[in-house]
Amino acid sequence: MQLFYSENISGLTHALPEQESRHLIKVLRKSVGDKIQLTDGLGNLFHCKITNDHPKKCILEIIQKEKQTDICKRSIHIAIAPTKNNDRFEWFIEKATEIGVSSITPILCEHSERKKIKHERILKVAIAAMKQSNRLHLPEINSITSLSEFIKQDSSQTKLIAHCLDHEKTELYDLKLGNSICILIGPEGDFSEQEITQVLKANYLPVSLGSSRLRTETAGIVACVMMNNI
Repeated sequence: MQLFYSENISGLTHALPEQESRHLIKVLRKSVGDKIQLTDGLGNLFHCKITNDHPKKCILEIIQKEKQTDICKRSIHIAIAPTKNNDRFEWFIEKATEIGVSSITPILCEHSERKKIKHERILKVAIAAMKQSNRLHLPEINSITSLSEFIKQDSSQTKLIAHCLDHEKTELYDLKLGNSICILIGPEGDFSEQEITQVLKANYLPVSLGSSRLRTETAGIVACVMMNNI
């Protein structure tokens, strides 16, 4: 059964937003009496029945609610510099959502070639990936922020940075991770030496994601997979 998404679901009935209503009624040709599954992205699954099949404001009766535990072993936060090619960054958002990540923060670095992102667009990509993969947890997509501001605010138990410079690094699989973990992924061209020094002073641990030199978006996915499997 296809999964739909809406925010702030409560009570015995719920009105779908216009985009979801249109897709349900116009594209899938569902009508009164048909049953669907709905999530709020917070781990809740709602079994619903259509009571009003208006294509702009479909009304659902909530029959049953289930709570699903997040399949992620821990809270995973990936702070990553947006790639110059926007399609590659959207690919990262899509795949990280499918694999399982709690939060994503786009960060601005000295070598960043993309300094703006369309937050609403990125959120739509994450929502679509969540629904496609039948996940019930939508990652928090934060606003773009500078690297220096981000590390001031990061309160994760385990703080990591993946960079390409020839420094001593710990293998990610060798770490004992806390319940909340954040990893910094730099832009094409990597973090600057000054940024790496600044981050290390803020008690981030440099880690290796393997012997290959990875693209920014690939590094983000590799980190996501590895942290979900430690």
